[in-house]
Amino acid sequence: MKLKSLLLALCLAGTASFAQKVKYSKEEIKKMETYLFNEGFNIPSPKKTSTIILKDGSIHKGFCNKIETKKGQIYEVAIKDSATKKNGIFNADEISEMYVYPSNAEKIAKVAKYMGNIRNFGTKKLTKNTNNDRIHFVNQTVSLKNKKDDKEFLMQLINPEFSEIISVYHDPRAKETTGFSVMGSPQLGGGVIKSYYVKKGNKIMWLHKDDFEDNYDFLFGDNAEFMKKYPKKSAEWDYFSFLISEYTAMSNG
Repeated sequence: MKLKSLLLALCLAGTASFAQKVKYSKEEIKKMETYLFNEGFNIPSPKKTSTIILKDGSIHKGFCNKIETKKGQIYEVAIKDSATKKNGIFNADEISEMYVYPSNAEKIAKVAKYMGNIRNFGTKKLTKNTNNDRIHFVNQTVSLKNKKDDKEFLMQLINPEFSEIISVYHDPRAKETTGFSVMGSPQLGGGVIKSYYVKKGNKIMWLHKDDFEDNYDFLFGDNAEFMKKYPKKSAEWDYFSFLISEYTAMSNG
């Protein structure tokens, strides 16, 4: 009797799990795979004026001539003041926000990378690789890869247009999924970024694609309408930027 009850419970659980799957159309999948985050840049332009806002409210503008990083994250910034011409050095824990422009060299490298993967043509916008707008860095206290002691770093916000509830930050050391090429042709497949730093409420964490399902309820579980439309079992890591954007719109609507 107990065995029959156990088999019935497993059957019901399997049916419930199957029922949670949603089948999307090709058009919907194409939309969900579109990359909506801003491109992540690591090197600021030394020729354009950067703006640093300290925690004390003071504003410093100048040319960024040196940055120091740890595990890819900025922890010290040196600028030459555009008015006084004096050099200043600021630690990340002094800075509240920073606005810089991406370097031309890195933009050129990003364009070359974009052109080298056929998948990018359908999922990304080339204009994000040639971005001339200021990049927004925000001071965040975070454990790098969820393994180190919490420290303050300047992290690039890559979803400024829809960051009201969930903020996503560029991981300078993120790897990408691999694809393949034939006889030196542009790469087929791959090119999906595997990790970001993500903040919701007071919690900020390093989120890797392998941990996406485990954190799905934390990210989106407080919106029943969203969870019904995009249940965990139907969501793919490739849809991540779309899901953040859609969740924000549905939560604010």
